[in-house]
Amino acid sequence: MRWQRLRVAVGTLVVLASLAACSSTPDPTTSPSPSTPSATASDVPGITASPAPDVSQYTSTIAYVKGTSIAVSNTPGGKTTRTVKAEDVLTVPDKTPLVLLVKTIQKDALEVYLPVRPNGTTGWVDPADVTLYSTDMQLDVYHASHTMTLSEAGVVVATYSIATGKDKLPTPGGTYFIRELLAPPNPNGTYGPYAYGLSGYSPVLDNFNGGDAVIGIHGTDDPSSIGKDISHGCIRMHNADITELVEKWQLPLGAPVYIHK
Repeated sequence: MRWQRLRVAVGTLVVLASLAACSSTPDPTTSPSPSTPSATASDVPGITASPAPDVSQYTSTIAYVKGTSIAVSNTPGGKTTRTVKAEDVLTVPDKTPLVLLVKTIQKDALEVYLPVRPNGTTGWVDPADVTLYSTDMQLDVYHASHTMTLSEAGVVVATYSIATGKDKLPTPGGTYFIRELLAPPNPNGTYGPYAYGLSGYSPVLDNFNGGDAVIGIHGTDDPSSIGKDISHGCIRMHNADITELVEKWQLPLGAPVYIHK
């Protein structure tokens, strides 16, 4: 396997109706025009050489699904037990690639984290159904200190103050990945200029604002909320910080997000 460093260009995506239990007063949203560009596997810029061997331990593998759905089994090479479809887990499936974070690599099978309930669900997929890339970037969310760090090759390159979920509407701990990047129609609204949709869901809400209660990382129109347990489960950031995360660091879809309780 040839390891590649992967960063995904900022895509102008979409509607936040299905993005999680983040606020009790979400902005009205609209769909983008059909010509709105978005990142796809073939559009990815900035692919460079593999990281040096001494930092390979910090490399995560990302599987880009070649189609709009993928068969999943409970065992390596086993019978299909479920199918993950882009239309079921993405806000704009015709504009956003379906990606999965790889947990285990075997010769003829890959164990991947799935963007389904319950949180932390994994399954096995056929390597022939995906294209593999890798990234040395990851996010770590620390609920107790209301901070989030961005690491590159094991080195923390940025630290941000955040808000997390209320006690009764908690931000769930665990391993997740970025499954989509969203651009709200109002950059000064509830979700700020950008929002990452993660692969996890609220542990207490079944739906929110007409869609599934997906956990996200996004900006806010209430900067005084940063540093508090105040959201419906999402991770809030200052608008300048989420803009830096998206535009400067360009995290790839599929990058791991570890939420520490």
